[in-house]
Amino acid sequence: QVQLVESGGGLVQPGGSLTLSCAASGNTFSIYTMGWYRQAPGKQRELVATITNTRYTNYAASVKGRFTISTDNAKNTVNLQMNSLRPEDTAVYYCTRIQSTRWYWGQGTQVTVSS
Repeated sequence: QVQLVESGGGLVQPGGSLTLSCAASGNTFSIYTMGWYRQAPGKQRELVATITNTRYTNYAASVKGRFTISTDNAKNTVNLQMNSLRPEDTAVYYCTRIQSTRWYWGQGTQVTVSS
């Protein structure tokens, strides 16, 4: 089993910045993909960004150029730097880790962008 613990959510004004962090522990493998999905009220969960252990990244079109994902292999952590936040970025953000075809999820952290 893999445990994921997220931190860093909160309330921010439009145009502001937040950084989300996620730490993985347990039976972690060296080959993996980690990333973030989000779910707004009444909407389906959607991809935000992912990164592999080789640091290949993938971003949703709606966040490209504003969000940056990074990973620390030694610490089994993934961070999401979110800049120029918009009200439509408001959602619960979930950390995920994929290894050996198994998906693991964190409990989610709320991000609210509002003035």
